[in-house]
Amino acid sequence: MAYDPALAVRVRRLVAERPGVTEKAMFGGLAFLLGGRMFCGVLGLDLLARVGPGRHDAAMAQDHVRIMDFTGRPMRGYVFVGPEAVSSRRDLTRWVEDCARFVATFPDTPATPRKRAVAGPRPSAASSRSARKAPP
Repeated sequence: MAYDPALAVRVRRLVAERPGVTEKAMFGGLAFLLGGRMFCGVLGLDLLARVGPGRHDAAMAQDHVRIMDFTGRPMRGYVFVGPEAVSSRRDLTRWVEDCARFVATFPDTPATPRKRAVAGPRPSAASSRSARKAPP
């Protein structure tokens, strides 16, 4: 899925002076990271906002906000903010700053990507027993 380049430019301008912010193509959109952790992004015409679990319900109560579920599984703490809710600089700034403040609460250790399980055949019980035997 493509992302709105105009919205990306607007977010880029807001975070340009913030130390530690990088951007990365992710999930068919563009993500903005602070210290290696995503805090907001642009996907389609929407702002992707990482509000955190504690602010999730308050964010969802706002107009033009919906749960982030592009994987088919809702992700608490992340929301999509429709273009109507970020049409002004003031509104976009509020969302971006709230997300950056949330991610800034994390420990200073760098974010580490999760390891994905590799799909494949599982070893049988017999082969795992033989693998545990000491060599002759």
